[in-house]
Amino acid sequence: MPLTETESALLALIRETPLATPEELARRLGSTRAAVNVHVSNLVRKGALLGRGYVLPVEGGPGRVVVVGGANVDVKARTLQAAVPGTSNPGVTVQAAGGVARNVAENLARLGVPVSLVSVVGRDALGEGLLRATEAAGVDVRPVLQAAGVTTGTYTAVLDASGELLVAVAAMEAMEALTPAVLQERRGVLRGAAWVVADGNLPEGSLAHLLSLAAEAGARVVFEPVSVPKAARLRPALAAGLCPFAVTPNVPELAALLGRDVPDTLEGVSAAAGELRALGVALVWVRRGASGSVLSGPDGVHELAALPAAVRDVTGAGDAMLGAFLAALASGLPPVDAARRGHAAAAITIESDHAVSPALTPAAIAARLEGA
Repeated sequence: MPLTETESALLALIRETPLATPEELARRLGSTRAAVNVHVSNLVRKGALLGRGYVLPVEGGPGRVVVVGGANVDVKARTLQAAVPGTSNPGVTVQAAGGVARNVAENLARLGVPVSLVSVVGRDALGEGLLRATEAAGVDVRPVLQAAGVTTGTYTAVLDASGELLVAVAAMEAMEALTPAVLQERRGVLRGAAWVVADGNLPEGSLAHLLSLAAEAGARVVFEPVSVPKAARLRPALAAGLCPFAVTPNVPELAALLGRDVPDTLEGVSAAAGELRALGVALVWVRRGASGSVLSGPDGVHELAALPAAVRDVTGAGDAMLGAFLAALASGLPPVDAARRGHAAAAITIESDHAVSPALTPAAIAARLEGA
């Protein structure tokens, strides 16, 4: 939608001084604060701003990715010996930036893909630290909502001495603030994006609205279910004909997407993936842990093996798989080659103590594939 002369002048001032208060903008514009608020509302409605925090749309060329979903602080506790249930265990604890969407975004940035994150954090110390760490990793965090009265999410994982997950608790109530209205305000960030990643932390209504916005923007959506309960949030959208381009579940999540049991066999997974493809999903990539993965797409079904790795910590392996998979797709590689790169990224990540491995680079992925 075209901007008026006054709206254009206000937008120029915001670009020049994005931290200016409404009073400062009104003074420089020769107007009143009330009038500035009206003009800001018009700029948001027209997509020139992504919200009242004066967040500007991201300019980007082909291949830019927008990741929408959970950002939280990871708290990981690891036992120093075999875990004994029902009592305290000696161990170590670390804290780091995490969240499925945030981790995927950082993996993409480390692989050289321009990426923006749409999420929500609280106006608290955890949220501030989360934004600083994510921005330092190369992710555009301007579209992240900092909401008053919201506590930044946390993910607490307990790992055994070998690095395998014993139990995890996700406190992600903050995601309820990522409403359809908030996504509508940020629709400008989708402009020019080639891909959108939506994770299952999104509330059901927000997920459906994001699929609609992405369709309007001409961006392909990849849905990452996150967990079995959250996978089912896509089912109403599928029933309404709002299909993502790709879904990346594990076997239990695949079953939740379909509302039926799925046997963890090549035949069972292939048949279930075929049901999703019949609904309009172009690519179904089913992760099977140490058994590898199954990719179902227009060119048939491919079974891929997991790459060998010395496990230190499995946290973040799936996020790395998705990041590398999407980075390869964004560069124009065929899906099966992209999936192979995903497996290489997972192997690199589980050999690290970090949810996003500092060693993850395009060169490291190529070397891992050459050595496979």
